[in-house]
Amino acid sequence: MKQLVEDYGSKGVGFVAINPNDPKAVTLSELGYTDVSDGPQDMTIRAAYNQFNFPYLYDGETQEAAQAYGAQATPHIFIFDKERKLQYEGRIDNAQRESLVKIQDARLALDSMLAGKPVAVPHTPSFGCSTKWKSKIDSQVAQLKKIEAEPVNLEMVSVEDLKKLRTNPTGKVMLVNFWATWCGPCITEFPGLIETWRMFRRRDFDLVTIATNYPDEKTGVMKTLQAQHASNRNLQFGSDDSYALQAAFEAKWDAGVPFTMLIAPGGKVLFQAQGEVDIIALRRVILANLENETYVSHPAYWAAK
Repeated sequence: MKQLVEDYGSKGVGFVAINPNDPKAVTLSELGYTDVSDGPQDMTIRAAYNQFNFPYLYDGETQEAAQAYGAQATPHIFIFDKERKLQYEGRIDNAQRESLVKIQDARLALDSMLAGKPVAVPHTPSFGCSTKWKSKIDSQVAQLKKIEAEPVNLEMVSVEDLKKLRTNPTGKVMLVNFWATWCGPCITEFPGLIETWRMFRRRDFDLVTIATNYPDEKTGVMKTLQAQHASNRNLQFGSDDSYALQAAFEAKWDAGVPFTMLIAPGGKVLFQAQGEVDIIALRRVILANLENETYVSHPAYWAAK
């Protein structure tokens, strides 16, 4: 889209992108390949991150535009002539991956129109993510209720357990967050970490939270975890020697909580933060390191940023 704007904007072609999705109809599992959802605030983040060079409009409130146009998926493009008569609609090109594109349908249509010729192929099938219609809102609610009904567990952890955890033998990208019930920033960032795990949990990703409270504070830790519906893996320091447990995981960690580390399989540190994390920046690092054989260009997209 950005390249089309650069190549054709000076030739008298105008561009606008419309987001048809209702964010209340997007389930957490559908966010497994992105850092933000589809609300206006998220759109602003997305536009800035990708440096959009075209207007980006929100239709999720009513979805009237999407219904009027007959948009079937994202992306689905519509090209009109100067009299606003539709000359082409469908896909941008014939492949989702740029390296596999053989037919640049949008460019062919624009070139014909600018040359005063009829568009040879005025319709192609659109292919992409389905529009998140308001009729799907119940699906989001149902999925969230199911997730929140999952059991919450808490295990006590030893020095040896933490040493093993630090090597990440899981085969997954693992996010480890040290926190405490008495830590304000910890509690503030906790919902974002849980939401991130819910987004990516169907991929090769895991979240481990570790409460640094003393063992006799387990009841309070469990109460906090239950309030957050934290059905991921949860650990708590199993002895009063907090410093030994802290050093067992990371010898260079010499400050307080929250402390967050993203670890690749085998122990390589991908991200580390002392203090409250920037959750969106963290999600982008996660996405850049999640391999997916069905969409091999995806990690490269996030890594390139």
